[in-house]
Amino acid sequence: MSSNVLVTGGAGYIGGHTCKALARAGYTPVTLDNLVYGHRWAVKWGPFVEGDLADRDLLRRVMREHQIQAVVHFAAYAYVGESVRAPEKYFRNNVVNTLNLLEAMRAADVDSIVFSSTCATYGVPSKVPISESDPQQPVNPYGESKLFVERALHWLGNAHGLRWAALRYFNAAGADPDGELGEDHDPETHLIPLVIEAALGRRPHIEVYGTDYDTPDGTAIRDYIHVTDLAEAHVLALNQILAGGNSLALNLGTGTGHSVRDVINTVEGIRKRPVPVREGPRRPGDPPALVADPSLAQEVLGWTPNHSSLPAIVSTAFNWHSRHIS
Repeated sequence: MSSNVLVTGGAGYIGGHTCKALARAGYTPVTLDNLVYGHRWAVKWGPFVEGDLADRDLLRRVMREHQIQAVVHFAAYAYVGESVRAPEKYFRNNVVNTLNLLEAMRAADVDSIVFSSTCATYGVPSKVPISESDPQQPVNPYGESKLFVERALHWLGNAHGLRWAALRYFNAAGADPDGELGEDHDPETHLIPLVIEAALGRRPHIEVYGTDYDTPDGTAIRDYIHVTDLAEAHVLALNQILAGGNSLALNLGTGTGHSVRDVINTVEGIRKRPVPVREGPRRPGDPPALVADPSLAQEVLGWTPNHSSLPAIVSTAFNWHSRHIS
């Protein structure tokens, strides 16, 4: 059987790290990316096809020519604010183009997919930590688009025998410990790289949105998961469904939350100098805390996030950003 795995969005942040993990596990990752947000330099562990999921003929050709065994699907737009301003863009890319991919898989008799989902499908949670059985009530089109795909996977599984794993990430962070890959978004919206850029003098300050939350230090709390641990979870999930395991949705987080001030303090500890901060009001829709209950992923996959202490995350990210200038 072929070991070739199609990785859509494999030139992106999490996709690139997962391609490395797949290669280490004995798979050959075949990256398909339109390079709108991905980077050609991030494709290092298998063939690269530049193209878009809107191109149905290309999808069928890639499935056939590369003898694809399974798919790991990252390709999506992921800016929450933009999704609110341009929902049609997100539904066209994240939903319609995913349906194109699923149709091409069925035509090529490829029946296994690991899907990059998100904790944004839960919306504003009624409690933390969040478990997989909690209500999914997205509060933005980005989360809605991911939830639609999860539901499509369920129904295609019932109708056609598709085997799937939907992995709901919390806050992906950090960089490859070997220094080969890291986070490079334009625009950058993630807290840890923004704090690091402020620490390095590449931006004037870090904006802290809200200091009056009902949290120990007044700032919002998030569950940060190292991108290398995320990548490993994708490999384990792929192994599971290829071995005939049940389709499933899993949270990927640590179960431990860290505040905005925790992140700033950790960067300051590495940089050995204060990070310039500007405090502002809360952003609409930002929950006080988002923390995963990761026990199901640990139980079903045997997955343990070994790189996801906050100092380890920040240290690998700091090393990457210190050497890498876009």
